Amino acid sequence: MTTGSPQDRPAEDLTLEELEADGDRAADYIEGLLDIADLDGDIDIDVANGRVYVSVTGGDAELERIATPDVVQALQDLTRLTVQTHTGRFSRLIVDVGGSRDARTIQLRGLVDAAIAQIAAGREQVALEPMSSYERKLVHDEVASRGYRSESQGEGRDRRLVITAS
Repeated sequence: MTTGSPQDRPAEDLTLEELEADGDRAADYIEGLLDIADLDGDIDIDVANGRVYVSVTGGDAELERIATPDVVQALQDLTRLTVQTHTGRFSRLIVDVGGSRDARTIQLRGLVDAAIAQIAAGREQVALEPMSSYERKLVHDEVASRGYRSESQGEGRDRRLVITAS
């Protein structure tokens, strides 16, 4: 068992109650932003695998305007900072708007399909587009599950995965 204050513990060691409190803080922040922007949406909170998932659903076509990958990533970053300000520790929460994360996961699987097809056709490696750390994690997992290797290269916003045969 890890001791010390919550600020000193890794995010994966937080209790369910602490993660749920993080979700509540995140939901309050997002609800405030939606009110300011005069957007409707329902907020759902889920805790799984040591992470908090906050989803904004419902609403109408106006909500879809903010369901783009860049806007959702910015909303996630701002929400994480808000939770971090209240808790004093890094937050690994994930924000989704209108199912955009699921749609992006399907796109990423398509990128992996295409890269593996190129490797099967004789290419030594395939570099993917730059992506967030969350997206890179999803792709690393997908590539590994198919028996291939992936490695992150680059810095900051230019960080990308390179896929090779095992």
